[in-house]
Amino acid sequence: MKYIFLVFFSVVIISSCKNDYTVDQHLKEEVVIVPDYKNITVPYNIAPLNFSVKGEKLSFVKYEVDDHSLVVKASNNQTSVPIKEWHDFLQQAKGKSVNVTVVVDRKGNQVAFAPFSIEVSTDMIDEYIAYRLIEPGYEIWNQMGIYQRNLTNFDQSVIIENTSTGNNCMNCHSFCNWNPRHYMFHMRSTYGGTVIVDEDHIDFIDTKVKETISPLVYPYWHPSGNYIAFSTNKTSQGFHPTQRVEVFDKASDVIVYNVKEHLIISSPRIAQDGAYETFPAFSPDGKFLYFCSAKAKSVPDSIQNLKYNLCRIPFDEGSGHIGKTIDTLFFADKENKSFSFPRISPDGRYLLGTVSAYGTFPIWHKDADLYVIDLHSGEGRYAENVNSFDTESYHSWSSSGRWVIFSSRRMDGLYTRPYIAHFSADGRFGKPFLLPQKDVCYYQTLLKSYNIPEFITGKVDNNSLSIYRRVQQKENKSRFQIVD
Repeated sequence: MKYIFLVFFSVVIISSCKNDYTVDQHLKEEVVIVPDYKNITVPYNIAPLNFSVKGEKLSFVKYEVDDHSLVVKASNNQTSVPIKEWHDFLQQAKGKSVNVTVVVDRKGNQVAFAPFSIEVSTDMIDEYIAYRLIEPGYEIWNQMGIYQRNLTNFDQSVIIENTSTGNNCMNCHSFCNWNPRHYMFHMRSTYGGTVIVDEDHIDFIDTKVKETISPLVYPYWHPSGNYIAFSTNKTSQGFHPTQRVEVFDKASDVIVYNVKEHLIISSPRIAQDGAYETFPAFSPDGKFLYFCSAKAKSVPDSIQNLKYNLCRIPFDEGSGHIGKTIDTLFFADKENKSFSFPRISPDGRYLLGTVSAYGTFPIWHKDADLYVIDLHSGEGRYAENVNSFDTESYHSWSSSGRWVIFSSRRMDGLYTRPYIAHFSADGRFGKPFLLPQKDVCYYQTLLKSYNIPEFITGKVDNNSLSIYRRVQQKENKSRFQIVD
């Protein structure tokens, strides 16, 4: 009975506030809220946007659209919006602008700031995201995992943690067509190899063969699910007192992996002597393979001159053959910048990447910005409204192509946090907003970075036990073939 009473009491507070509140003074000045959810565009199925007010004692917040309103009293100096009431209100607000009035208590007087707006899009967002949580300097990996978050509420759950597999390093998760039951990730150390999950089938394979530089990394699924593009790299890294990490390749090639036949397909055009190829990505129709390529340099001595082009080459799904003509879409020498992490929108129209001053690991470069290319016109531009004074990286498209999620260090310069932005039908970005949490102080106490946030259309089953049993039976069955 105790818990039933508490829930009922919370609802009564909200209900009474709808018709019983007073404001002593209305200000023209704008309120400063944390996180900044002012003048953003959100999906109608997003979790409540809880916030606090900087330098003020929050009293209540009123949300209004047409003749509908929702008034929420503050708790612990922040909003704590009930999920059901929030979603009911957003359903009424779809395709409309919500007027938000923030009221604070100043020595017993109720003071209302100038209202701000939130646009509620008719574009639904995928229900889940998947991501890795990791210490910011990458020096510690005895405890890490791949997790998922329900975007409609605040539930976070485990996909797999390395405590289930001998405390090894795990990375490079990737989902095929946003499918929560078709994905892969790598493991290193005790149980080194690549885990591929397809519905109830789990495969664990060694992707290192004598012809490749290393085990395969930086995966990207072909839309058919029959291939995964990878790079194979000889990588070095350095750690600095400021926690900045620099990672660079001394050699790298792009390959295509035939999943069913366990065949590593290579071509001289994506594994050129005197060049570094990396960060592959298939087009949504599967007919092209995008990748980044740079002229080999003496690293780390000449790393500031190491700049990557964005390239594209045809791919034939039926034969698995790689085409002969390479198109360059971003010229590093011309732009005096380096391109990385190409990701193509589901409709094939736009390509989103990261541009930085040099190198292949921009996630610690403060100048790293998101850059979008219209693949129909070939025109490129920095993503307006999205970039900040600090690092933007690890971006991913939603299955509809109307939302983008990315990691940014704009909050404190140290930890990457997930931000979501709307992407309109005419190719424009809305103001990004921080992934909402139940407790506004959540990010201040989380001492881990969000790594590679990726949209998925549903919840991933926790297969930790089945995966652990499978990884004890690794098979070295990968074969290598050069095609021309």
